[in-house]
Parts: sequence; structure tokens; C-alpha cells
Amino acid sequence: METVNIHEAKTHLSRLLEQVRRGRPFVIAKAGRPIARVVPYETPDVAGEGRLGFLAGEIEVPEDFDRMGEKEIAARFGLDDPAP
Repeated sequence: METVNIHEAKTHLSRLLEQVRRGRPFVIAKAGRPIARVVPYETPDVAGEGRLGFLAGEIEVPEDFDRMGEKEIAARFGLDDPAP
């Protein structure tokens, strides 16, 4: 893996980032000591496998979930009787 000093990284950042994009990471060093490794960014798979339903069987949703806190919310907004 290529190691560059801070000055070289600043001077050649575009070229170095193109290398990273092509799968060739590099290390930035200060006074000869590595301080950072620049690697390609991996986009998280938002619609990843198994994501939907990953808590199935782990939690229970009460039947009255949509009405939970109804009285407290109505009281906070000055409503006498929450809607049915």
C-alpha cells in the first residue's frame, strides 16, 4: 500500500482519490508515522437482504398501539375527549 506525506496528499489529492476509486488505497503519514488510511467508500445496502422483518419474533406490538398515550396527548393539546 502506498504511503504519502501530508504535503504530497494535498498536492496530488485528485490523483490519489482516483487510485482509491480503482481499488488502490493509500496511507497518509506525518513525520513518517501513518495517521490515516484512505480506502474506497462502500455504500451501505439500504435494501439489504433480511433487513425487512429483522425483528420478527423479537418484540410484540400491543393491539392498542395506535391509541397508546391518546389521553395524555389530548390533555396536552387541551382536548377534552380524544377522537374515537
